[in-house]
Amino acid sequence: MNAPLSGLDRPNSYIGKSLPRPNAKRLLAGRGRFVDDIQLPRMLHAAFVRSPYAHADVVAVDTTEAVSMPGVRRITTGDDLAPLCEPWVGTLRHFNGMKSPPQTPLARDRVFWVGQPVVAILADTRAQAEDAAERVSVAYEEREAVVDRAAAVAPGATVLHEAFGDNLAFQTTIANGDVDEAFAQAYAVVEVDLTFGRHTPVTLEPRSIVADFEPGERSLTVHHSTQTPYQFQDIFARHFRLDESRVRVIAPDIGGSFGMKLHVYPEDMAVVALSMLAQRPVKYVADRGESFLNDIHLRDHQLRAELALAQDGRFLGMRVRDDTAIGAYSAYPRTSAVEGNQVVRLMGAPYKITDYKADLRVIFQNKTQTSQYRGVGHPIACAATERLVDLAAQRLGIDPLEIRRINYVTDDMYPHTTASGYRFERLSLDQCLTKLHALMDYPALRAEQARLRAQGVYRGIGLATYVEITNPSPAFYGVGGAHISAQDGCVLKLTPSGEVQCAISVTEQGQGTETIIGQIVADELGVDRDRVKVLTGDTETTPHGGATWACRGAGIGGETALQAARKLKTNVLTIGAAILQSAPEQLAISEGRLIDRDSGAARMPLGELAALVYFRSDTLPPGLKADLTVAHHYAPQGYPFAFTNGIHASLVEVDVETGFIKLLKHWVVEDCGRVINPLLVEEQVRGGTIQGIGAALFEECLYGDDGQPINGSMADYLVPMACEMPDIVVAHVETPTKDTELGAKGCGEAGTSAASGAVLNAVNDALTPLDASISQIPMTPQRMLRALGVV
Repeated sequence: MNAPLSGLDRPNSYIGKSLPRPNAKRLLAGRGRFVDDIQLPRMLHAAFVRSPYAHADVVAVDTTEAVSMPGVRRITTGDDLAPLCEPWVGTLRHFNGMKSPPQTPLARDRVFWVGQPVVAILADTRAQAEDAAERVSVAYEEREAVVDRAAAVAPGATVLHEAFGDNLAFQTTIANGDVDEAFAQAYAVVEVDLTFGRHTPVTLEPRSIVADFEPGERSLTVHHSTQTPYQFQDIFARHFRLDESRVRVIAPDIGGSFGMKLHVYPEDMAVVALSMLAQRPVKYVADRGESFLNDIHLRDHQLRAELALAQDGRFLGMRVRDDTAIGAYSAYPRTSAVEGNQVVRLMGAPYKITDYKADLRVIFQNKTQTSQYRGVGHPIACAATERLVDLAAQRLGIDPLEIRRINYVTDDMYPHTTASGYRFERLSLDQCLTKLHALMDYPALRAEQARLRAQGVYRGIGLATYVEITNPSPAFYGVGGAHISAQDGCVLKLTPSGEVQCAISVTEQGQGTETIIGQIVADELGVDRDRVKVLTGDTETTPHGGATWACRGAGIGGETALQAARKLKTNVLTIGAAILQSAPEQLAISEGRLIDRDSGAARMPLGELAALVYFRSDTLPPGLKADLTVAHHYAPQGYPFAFTNGIHASLVEVDVETGFIKLLKHWVVEDCGRVINPLLVEEQVRGGTIQGIGAALFEECLYGDDGQPINGSMADYLVPMACEMPDIVVAHVETPTKDTELGAKGCGEAGTSAASGAVLNAVNDALTPLDASISQIPMTPQRMLRALGVV
């Protein structure tokens, strides 16, 4: 099935070198001149033949026509790559009873979603590889597709993976207190049945990878658009049976991720295997159509919840059932159960609820995998909880703002453990609510709303309180056996020029990690920010660590950098004191110079100090430990997570004739602990809010009954644009965590966590006079008209 070897395919001493140079020159021995008669191997490009069916058996593959096409170097199937790559399984030990079948780079006997790669083509150019892919003929025998969530768990349903006997990947129950008694004693009960459509990240930069295997040393270099280079160093080493020390993953500044680039994709593993087979660099960049088919999707929940109420507005108990569909496999290595698990553990989190029961089912189906995305369960839990809260307020005739204040966890209750088992160090729920009330001028908005309703203009105000997980400890993944680090490392070096080089394990995806780390180091060392160079995203040059996910960049990476900077500062002051015949405590560092602490008089530039250490160590006092390079590693201590909190409010106007929703204004009051860089925090919050609004009003991956994607292009899949966005006003409350000296928590998911819930409540508030409501997001015009009884 492989194409004939060309001259470039034959082993030679140049194969596997990292940089392809098509016009390399060779120095002729003794002649002192070069000739152009040798070419180093060129990089090859991969394209994939993908399944057109959601569920089918692979009967036969015919590559006869494709192998002879121009530029084609190799064509491979699943059987060709299987011996090179150990299969991967997306389960974690602490999800008891979780199951998912082994996955391979290319499908072998059966396909499970539209777009699953079946055949890989290597060619000199991407265009040639794609042309050849069109000439590969694959015969399939179609099977019944399991698409609907409820149908997948119905009696007699087609089972995707027969060895499991059903389509349940995972199920669990959380129970605390006596929830049945709470409901039996309730004055009233409110309930919701909410549907959350699946959507896809739509990052600016698509997934991309270049793998370069060097057979002589059995070393692998991978340029990869990933958030987590050390995670993938481990994965590539283990699954391709390589020494970890010979695997290098380079992840430069990534053009967006939102969690999508944490996961193992078949194409990534196939590209590594192809490089090993061809002994050449191999490149693959997903196009936008491939992204819609294979980038992880998210959400896809059907959630039913009930809230028991006392007559005075107190919440007595809550019952929850969440069904979440995850596609045909659980994602690896973080699994597709985490989102649903977060939902049932975060429901009701801001409120004094002790009697609680939640049931979670994670369901296989013939669709693209779902897994972690910005917020990971938070928007579902928040929207469902806050919808219940608004319904409770309506039922009891209490203002929505006041019923929240009545039921919030109060300041005297910390540390507080929720009914689901999460432990809060300290939140600022009431403070955030008070600040929001003033920020939006709540009474005036309510008065304006009433006035406009009398004129037939339907405006709504929606609130949504959130609690967000940040700074995760090993309790997140390590306990489940995943090789995902909860610690981070930082190496700081004062260079001979007086500049500071900072190599750190957290990574940059556009959220400002490098800016924050550089700012922390510069502030602590007393140097200008421009004099600090931050290096990220390379397993060869940065210390081992967890990188960036779950809002840990500032909270964990920042603490690591702070402590490393303090070590270096201590060393610099000790060395400077020895040189200047002073005491370390009499010196300080400011504007890149040693100064007298009391008078502020300049004593010595840091560059001069470094030059003495590096070039004239003979002039230093004997026995002085002159270290200008330090390392520090930090893992979260104390609480398993640093929980942040905040509240959103949304103001909308609904056109009851067209079903269109106009966003008028949105407010966020957030508490991410110590705010290091206000501008970055606010833009993170705004960006996340826009994504949450996208989920509420625009974004949804639609499928037919046969599992075929219906809107897999930017022509049909809607994302929020600038013209649809309202003003987003952001304010802060600061409750630093005491688990670190920096005191920072995360803020990257604060916008996404509650925006959907706030918009959902605002729309339903607008519909209240019409005795209508909507319980499905995105809230499209068609669904709005259906809710209004127009269609």
